[in-house]
Amino acid sequence: MMKIVTDSDPLVLLECLVAGTSHRPNLEKYEPKLKIGQSLHLTREPDSKYDDWAVQVHTAPATDPANVWLGYLPEGRNETVARLLDAGKNVSARLNHKSWETDWLHLDIEVLLHE
Repeated sequence: MMKIVTDSDPLVLLECLVAGTSHRPNLEKYEPKLKIGQSLHLTREPDSKYDDWAVQVHTAPATDPANVWLGYLPEGRNETVARLLDAGKNVSARLNHKSWETDWLHLDIEVLLHE
């Protein structure tokens, strides 16, 4: 069955894996709380020494005490999203899939542009 898209639906900008999850501490304890379909918060890291377009993926805004930093949008696929965030656009993400592959938490997300 085909989904009907309305003007109020967000535009899917990117489907990707979250990079760097193996470098985030305590994800093995937090992973059971991650729910498919949940919203994720994106935060620019403009002063990153590794990637000029670094975008962090979080479970909530950084000011929220319940926030968990999951990783990054992949380098080389993040410039458009970074530019939109820099311009103050309403961009978020949604968790589509999660699974463990050895000690790596595989998180598949959609990046969404809201009007």
